[in-house]
Order: sequence, then C-alpha cells, then structure tokens
Amino acid sequence: MKVATAAYDLDWLDSWAQYEDKLNRWVAEAAGQGAELLVFPEYGAMELSTLEGTDVAGDLERSIRAVSDRMVDAQALHQRLAREYGTCILGASAPVVDGQGRPVNRAALYAPDGQQDHQDKQIMTRFEREAWDIAPGGPLKLFDTKLGKIGVLICYDSEFPLLGRALSDADLILVPSCTEALSGYWRVRIGAMARALENQCVTVMASLVGSNGWSEAVDMNTGTGGIFCPPDKGFPGTGVLAEGQLNQPGWTYADIDLSAIAEVRADGHVLNRTHWDEQTPRVESVTISALS
Repeated sequence: MKVATAAYDLDWLDSWAQYEDKLNRWVAEAAGQGAELLVFPEYGAMELSTLEGTDVAGDLERSIRAVSDRMVDAQALHQRLAREYGTCILGASAPVVDGQGRPVNRAALYAPDGQQDHQDKQIMTRFEREAWDIAPGGPLKLFDTKLGKIGVLICYDSEFPLLGRALSDADLILVPSCTEALSGYWRVRIGAMARALENQCVTVMASLVGSNGWSEAVDMNTGTGGIFCPPDKGFPGTGVLAEGQLNQPGWTYADIDLSAIAEVRADGHVLNRTHWDEQTPRVESVTISALS
C-alpha cells in the first residue's frame, strides 16, 4: 500500500467553504497518487479558530473552545472525503472538550466505509500543561484495519518507549506532530525512529509547518513528513523509507509491504521486538577513585 504523510501549513480562513476546499485539495492530491492512508499533523485543526476572528484565534482559551465547537462539522467533512476518495485518513488533531473536564488533544481516524474512532494524547508537553492546560485523554488504542494494525502516538507520546511497547502489535504507528523548533522536530523524529526499531514496524510522522502570527499556540512550526522503518533486511539500511524537505508544505509518500514487516519480525538480522522482556538491568554503584 502507499502511505502519504503531510507537512501541513495553516491558513487564515474567512469561511467554512474555504476550509472544505483546502481539505478536498489535499486529500484529492494524495488519493490521486494512489495513497490509501493519509496522515495529517498534530494541532492542524487550529486554523479553524480563525473563523471566529483575530481576537478568538489569538487567545489560548477561546481558540480551544472555537476549534472544539467546529469538530462535529470537521468530522463530517473528513468522513465524506474518506468515503469519496476511498482512503483512510488520520485527521489533524484538535483540542476537544469532551465532558466537563479540560480539553484533550484528539486525532480521529476515518475509514472509507464511514467508520471512525479517535486517539487522545497521553502525555502533555510543558506548553500543553503549563500554558494551555490540555488534559491527558483516553487509553491507547490499536486499530485493526484492512491496511493492517494501526496505532497512534501523538507527538510527545512517541518519545516514550513504554507507550510504544504498548503498541508492539501495530504494523504502523502514526505520529502526528507539532514542533516549534528544529530540536523539537528531531526529538519526535528520533522517537519515531526508535519505536520503529524496537517494534520492528513502520512509523509515519506528519508535521505542522510555517508561521502563524495570529496564534499564540501554533505561531511557529518546524518539520516535514517522514516514514521510518527498522534498518534490517527488506528495508533501507538508514531506517528511512521516505522524508520530505524541511518546512516545505506537501505530501511525502512511501510504499509499505506488510509482508516485509511480518518477515523482519519473524526472521530479521536482529529480533528487537521479541527481546523486550530480557531487559532486566542490574545496576551496581562503582567508585573509581581517580575520577571521584
């Protein structure tokens, strides 16, 4: 199958129709290249706050509420596009008010047959905790699809091995990200590559790109799309199936063979995925006088 992952730039929107046209163009382009799975980045839905004007888009709390209020319509749009183009789509994540508590960071997965589900971010960054007050959401999920078993680790979540380990049965782990600086992009990318190594699977990273002076939350974004794999037989020795050009909006594509994932897990040069339980470190404290 072919996977498309986005380096997605935000726009100032003057109407809902403008957003519909934009999403239709993006999905049509990827589907036209034969992509069966499309991955959008973390917080790509924040452009919906611009529909409420400058004061709302520039205010952290009011922008959360504005985006959350639009998500029912955004879900209907993504469902229609998935059905019309015959693709699975991981929509850009959004802050979603679900119940009476604080909003969660949620990405929804849409299938061509109309089914959908979502994954909430598990561990918040400092900005999400201290400035935005975004809450951890529901549990990790493993989606069993016609394209294989799919897990989602939203941005910072990809940097934690135990979260990745919980998804060790996934053939694909999708990593929608939003990173301000180059260092943040590389932290997430290194995490995504590490998860591909440990689980002997393919990870798919999408990035928000570009600057948006109208927002305090997503004002500056650095990244690109990347598709990573175990550096083992049947895959590139670099662990990189495909990567886009830094900060250039557009799709990055890669062909993925699920049988190659199964083969490397069964008979790779190394078998990382099967050796996790052998990690029983015994640490001794040793004093070396010349260095103390």
